[in-house]
Amino acid sequence: MAKLMLSALLFIGISSQALAVPSKISVSTSSYGQVYAPGDLIFQEEFNSFNKSLWHYEINMAGGGNNEFQIYNTLPENAWVSNGRMHIKPSWSVDSLFGGNWETLYNGHLKLEGCTDPPGSACERKAQYPNILQPVVSARLRTKGSFSFTYGRIEARAKLPSGDWMWPAIWMLSEKAVYGGWPRSGEIDIMESRGNRQLFNPSGQHIGSEKAGSTLHFGPGWPHNGYWAAHGERNTAPGQGYDRDFHIYELEWTPSYMRFRIDGQQIKSVDPPAGGFFELGRFPGDVPNPWVNASNFRMAPFDQDFHIIINVASGGSYFPKDSSPSPPWGSTNTPFLDFMKARDDFRATWEGDNAAMQVDYIRVYAV
Repeated sequence: MAKLMLSALLFIGISSQALAVPSKISVSTSSYGQVYAPGDLIFQEEFNSFNKSLWHYEINMAGGGNNEFQIYNTLPENAWVSNGRMHIKPSWSVDSLFGGNWETLYNGHLKLEGCTDPPGSACERKAQYPNILQPVVSARLRTKGSFSFTYGRIEARAKLPSGDWMWPAIWMLSEKAVYGGWPRSGEIDIMESRGNRQLFNPSGQHIGSEKAGSTLHFGPGWPHNGYWAAHGERNTAPGQGYDRDFHIYELEWTPSYMRFRIDGQQIKSVDPPAGGFFELGRFPGDVPNPWVNASNFRMAPFDQDFHIIINVASGGSYFPKDSSPSPPWGSTNTPFLDFMKARDDFRATWEGDNAAMQVDYIRVYAV
């Protein structure tokens, strides 16, 4: 009887703890369905292993809407965990995917098994020289379907890749896209950068690996996008790029504002006015507002669950044509071929561990 009573008391104690409600309730919610107090750790990924039940590969060759050069696939040489860090590193498709067969690159037919996009050119493509297949293969990992949250402070510690024409990113997309297709349901870019150690805009500013930026994309429909009102950036000291060491990229996301920081230094605060992001973006009055019935009108579309994405892209429109040096694909109609013709000029920058984005951890705290 004593043992039974002790067991009952222990059960009651454990149950009480499990059902305990914080004295102060956080506004943060997550797909885990828990109730949080401000400051609680909602999500913690230390990359002690490659948790493929959490991180799901995207498989496509859609170009990300930016005319990018990569095929996203599941090759182990493009995404792996070692020493407690997730590594993502692009490689050459002719070697990694086509077994060194240049004829496949030039004139082959590629159909991606397990493609995560709707059927079409994102999943299947026939090359015909000089319109060759994508020259790069890389990895894009996401927590869609396994973890998403609304409001919180997300922090990622990462060392960015050093590799010409690489495009690393840590970002988020809407889990259910309740307001419609991009950019109606929003995009949160916690960190974007470029891998070139030498890349300058016409005014002489370094826009390669010494610069990182954060941006919100939002709008009532293409081509309306209010990103210009929600973009911040920061340059390191010369010669101390974000590819040289680990840095902390942070977003504080609340029901009334969003603040981006790098190493604790705020680079952008987005405080939407009473008219919300529609007013912030100064969209035309004759365009319907997709967020008019939102649960948090001021913050919509950023009032819904978002999932996390980490990837390294290559090429595309993120690289300005007027940079110095200019992108080797120029303004021709054969950018993939031009890129391959120029690769001997920069392929050495794609070699070694420094050419991988290394993510040490990602943590989300309640606010």
